Amino acid sequence: MEQLNPLGLSYWVLIPLLVWTIFWKGLALWTAVKKDHKKWFIALIILNTFGILEIIYIFWIAKKDWSFVKRVLLKIVMPKKEE
Repeated sequence: MEQLNPLGLSYWVLIPLLVWTIFWKGLALWTAVKKDHKKWFIALIILNTFGILEIIYIFWIAKKDWSFVKRVLLKIVMPKKEE
């Protein structure tokens, strides 16, 4: 039988949701710090919206595009090896 967490969700659903949320929150917080958006940083760190608020911030407020997201993902997936 599949194990459920206290919310009744399968771990196969919860783990990808957690990874999704952490990625977008981290990227949005990092972007807010770089752009000196203190109020957005506070809102992003307090509110948990499963990535929705973070995505809105990245694309509409910080005016980043998909190439920015791709560069960040590539750095995470394939970091440069130090020589």
